[in-house]
Amino acid sequence: MARPPAIERETPVRLILNVRSVGLTDDQFFRLCSDNRDLRIELTAHAELIIMSPTNPETGRKNAAITARLWTWTQQDGTGVCFDSSSEFTLPNGAKRSPDGAWIPKSHWDRFTKEEKERFTLICPDFVIELRSPSDRLADVEEKMEEYVANGARLGWLLDPVENRATIYRPGRPPERIDNPAILSGDPVLPGFTFEFKEIL
Repeated sequence: MARPPAIERETPVRLILNVRSVGLTDDQFFRLCSDNRDLRIELTAHAELIIMSPTNPETGRKNAAITARLWTWTQQDGTGVCFDSSSEFTLPNGAKRSPDGAWIPKSHWDRFTKEEKERFTLICPDFVIELRSPSDRLADVEEKMEEYVANGARLGWLLDPVENRATIYRPGRPPERIDNPAILSGDPVLPGFTFEFKEIL
């Protein structure tokens, strides 16, 4: 089996390929991701394949802090399931996206069969988190957040330690930007869930 291309870990890679004329099926995309597990691969609603190198250790540490807090709250709350940054979902508009953290009510998640849960499940999480890394273009991450909300997310957090800023996304409202944030609250979508921004600085 062919090895994936070597990537310098110190130099983040982001490639965008137009695959519209290729007609990539869901099964082909799933196999592509399975055959290249060292890469992060997403597909936009406009049939653009986005290929990204793995995150650096510092970004991974911040992702772990986010996931740990979300998992702990999820276990205590008991009404939903949470997902880490390796989980990919198929949104209603056809895009296949992998947020850095996500939460879905059990009542929604349990509608799917075991087989559907083991693919890129057709659902938009109710809550999504995106963590901006130094290599991310802010406009790209903001567009992604808007897409989540347009596809059914009830709450989204764009956490930006680069600018020391958090932006909160909710349906029907303009994004709420918070400079030098302290403690973020997930109420009312995630009642009682909080996150201290300093954990990712």
